[in-house]
Amino acid sequence: MFKTLLLLFVAAAVSHPALAFDASKYRLIDLSHTYNDKTLYWPTSPVRFERHSLFHGRAAGGYFYSAGSFCTAEHGGTHMDAPVHFAKRGMAAHQIPLRKLIAPGVVIDARKKAAADRNYRLTAEDVLAFEKKHGKIKPGTIVIMRTGWERYWPDPKKYFGDDTPGDASNLSFPSYGESAARLLVEKRRVSIIGVDTASLDYGPSKDFIVHRIAGARNVGGLENLRSLDKLPPKGFTVVALPMKIEGGSGGPARVVAIVPK
Repeated sequence: MFKTLLLLFVAAAVSHPALAFDASKYRLIDLSHTYNDKTLYWPTSPVRFERHSLFHGRAAGGYFYSAGSFCTAEHGGTHMDAPVHFAKRGMAAHQIPLRKLIAPGVVIDARKKAAADRNYRLTAEDVLAFEKKHGKIKPGTIVIMRTGWERYWPDPKKYFGDDTPGDASNLSFPSYGESAARLLVEKRRVSIIGVDTASLDYGPSKDFIVHRIAGARNVGGLENLRSLDKLPPKGFTVVALPMKIEGGSGGPARVVAIVPK
């Protein structure tokens, strides 16, 4: 699917440069939460999102002008974990190749199991069951786990399972398990794994094994995704562009899905 789209874009660009991408043929789905004063961050983060207006109004030249400044931690809201987040020799945010950030996507729906167990961890068996129905996940794919957790955003108590300030020892939410991570990262050689919860590792994790597995293979992670209900299980393209922070362990990301109509 991704190769077909790429060939179509190239062919269109060669013959009609101004019509290289006809958005009317696709649904463009924003998978990102908006940054504001309600944006959720890891409980131990000393930084939250702040935006300050530098100017807003009529400038000396008679025209309207607006500008501001903002401050944020690298890991909060919809963002990408760069491999270096949990791997000393992993790629930093500015080093992640575009081919990893723009790739075919699939969604593994784990809502039923997450509803029954809010600490559910996706298993290798879940991945194999998905593949039995939808086909083997190809190398370079962006894999997204859907838990339904976005319904709790931005309530920290419901989303994290605990809202004690500065304390991440009693968190409770679903995400990937070790066996699923090893299958996807080491066997299927995916580009990125993502989830609609706060972490690639489930809430009670103390060893962050999924982060470590992903980082060791230079696989990035997308966290706090939304609008996964608008995506099919496969057959779409993900564009996941984090801020290009030199040396960054991650950064805010605008994540978009391109879905054929």
